Amino acid sequence: MTIGFVRNPNEVKTTGMIYIAVAILVLLIFSALFSGSETALTAASRPLMHQLEKDGNHRAKLINTLDAQRERLIGTILLGNNLVNILASALATSMLISLFGETGVVYATVGMTLLVLIFSEILPKTYALRHADRAALAVAPAIKVMIIALLPFVHSINFIVRLLLRMFGMDTHPSDGLLSSSRELRGAIELHTTNAEGEDKESGVMLRSVLDLAHVQVVEIMTHRKRVSAINADDDVQSIITQVLNSPYSRLPLWRTEPDNVVGVLHAKALLRAVRERQNDAQKLSELDILSLAADPWFVPEYTDLLDQLRAFRARHEHFAMVVDEYGSLLGIVTLEDILEEIVGDISDETDITVSGVHPHADGTWVVQGDVTIRDLNRQCDWDLPDEEAATIAGLVLHETRRIPEVGQSFRFFGFRFEILRRHHHQIKTIRITPLAQDGFSDRQAPSLKNEEHPLP
Repeated sequence: MTIGFVRNPNEVKTTGMIYIAVAILVLLIFSALFSGSETALTAASRPLMHQLEKDGNHRAKLINTLDAQRERLIGTILLGNNLVNILASALATSMLISLFGETGVVYATVGMTLLVLIFSEILPKTYALRHADRAALAVAPAIKVMIIALLPFVHSINFIVRLLLRMFGMDTHPSDGLLSSSRELRGAIELHTTNAEGEDKESGVMLRSVLDLAHVQVVEIMTHRKRVSAINADDDVQSIITQVLNSPYSRLPLWRTEPDNVVGVLHAKALLRAVRERQNDAQKLSELDILSLAADPWFVPEYTDLLDQLRAFRARHEHFAMVVDEYGSLLGIVTLEDILEEIVGDISDETDITVSGVHPHADGTWVVQGDVTIRDLNRQCDWDLPDEEAATIAGLVLHETRRIPEVGQSFRFFGFRFEILRRHHHQIKTIRITPLAQDGFSDRQAPSLKNEEHPLP
């Protein structure tokens, strides 16, 4: 005689419901893990992870590896997230239909929408966003396992996606990664320094200047030939020694026949060493060949960008170059210090001749010398005057007005009023610049009004 146990159908149904409910709960936990991981891994600080990897943190190295394969990472997370959400919804629908009939579809739709939205989307993503670095380090190993497990499916899906994109004529290969990184870096600098003051603001200016090096040409920062201290190589030795000692500069161009014909660059130390060797012999000193002490001049095109010029200075171990135009005519000189000043601002020492050329007044106006560069003016006054067509503020006025203005004339463009205070021959020497907000205007005028002329009374 065999004795068996017959289970109550209601008991079996209840047990099944419990299993389904537990399965739905587990699936919702996995959904929350996928959602939070996506936010954490994409919002984690890349500089911090890079530094942690250098310090030996293996999880940070794993995060950087995952970030380098972002397409595979996002594909895995989306596949896993949708898989568990759909499966959880299907189980919930089946369970509620068995309990409430056809009305269970409505209950399942509303219930699962609320559960997924609150506990699998908003809650984990909010936490991951507020603790992105910590959460990313925590979930990185688990996501790596998921990527390996789902790799065949992810590859198949990515292949289908690329195929569909090609069918619609879309490029599937990213082409602007470098540009996007540069813009992202600029945006981060602007974000953290917009309302900064003191050292933070100064650091932001320097960081922006570093990014601008590849977009600024040597002609924009060079010392113009009119302001270059040069020596005639045919002068007598005593005269050259006097000129070198009276100059605040350690390197001086040597010219012969005409100032454009630069034949060497004389370093003060080389001259002083030669003078010391001959200090007891006046005859030898008077016969000193100055050109034999000078280095060969180095000529660079005016359109060389500062980044390339900085690299060239480092490669040649030189600090001094002559800038020439397309016809070979001398335009000016550029030094290593000029490029460094573009990054850190003005560098002055006890021998520098300080000529700022920018004088603020109590009424909010600025009196500026015409040869002040637009970049220096923007840096000092925190303005945004364009410097694409002209290097100096006088050049900007000439370009925008298309004329040589008279003393007393004023013009409005780019949100400022430019008043000509002094002119020598055809060269604008001094300009008074007034922001239009100081001149009775609250809004920046459009460049289309740039040549609107307002003679002074």
